[in-house]
Amino acid sequence: MKPRSMAILITGVSSGIGYGTTKEFIDRNYTIFGSVRKQDDAQRLRKEFGEKFIPLVFDVTDQASINKAAEEVKTHLKGNGLGGLINNSGISVAGPVEHLSIDSVEYNFNVNVLGIFRVTKTFLPLLGTQKDHPVLPGRILNISSISGKIPAPFLSSYTGTKYAVEGISHCLRMELLPYGIDVVIIGPGQVQTPIWDKGSLDEFKDTQYSSSMMKFFTFLVNKGKTGMDLGECSRRIANIFETERPKTRYSIVQNKFQDWIMPLMIPDRVMDRIILKKLM
Repeated sequence: MKPRSMAILITGVSSGIGYGTTKEFIDRNYTIFGSVRKQDDAQRLRKEFGEKFIPLVFDVTDQASINKAAEEVKTHLKGNGLGGLINNSGISVAGPVEHLSIDSVEYNFNVNVLGIFRVTKTFLPLLGTQKDHPVLPGRILNISSISGKIPAPFLSSYTGTKYAVEGISHCLRMELLPYGIDVVIIGPGQVQTPIWDKGSLDEFKDTQYSSSMMKFFTFLVNKGKTGMDLGECSRRIANIFETERPKTRYSIVQNKFQDWIMPLMIPDRVMDRIILKKLM
């Protein structure tokens, strides 16, 4: 029987879920190839995580840098394959459709959607589509979001990218069945990460949506800052990765009944009235 590779590629590991997941897998004795965009982050994480962490400096919107990283991974693997790919890189673009710039929406899709295409296409041979693959087929985890199933106002761009990730992941899973490479969707809810301290609504302060946006995002940020502990989210992701026969999708939500089950049960028009009260 072929051996199982203990090497995983995780994109976007400088902070947040990518960072927490990297830490959790290294604690479980995996070797992590982690992508960052800045050399300073690569050096910082290498110093923190040690020899089990191999930084890769690339941007998921830059195919040339991804190709270069793939050659680095091949060199390190010395003829072996990857045990997994976790497509975590992503950004959130927020704002009312009427005032969002097309450039910002395009960039959101370029990172969150086309980034997954670029990275996955490039590393699929090392996950098991190459002839005479030397190890067991790898597994792909695509990090979606609760927004991939439950929409919210002023998040049309971000939500659109996550709906796309969900559809792409299902199609990819079916395509890769003959190779034994599984694809699993991870849909986190609010997790305590630095993302809640980022972003600004200043761009829209002079629009007619300013008041309702402020009310909604105050509510959303407060939920985020009291959301699931990053360590707990990371442990759940690692457990899913190691599950022998995983489901095709997992929601990782702290208040599961309130924030996941109920919103999916409530009719759209009823949910609209609930949202309207939060905007007024």
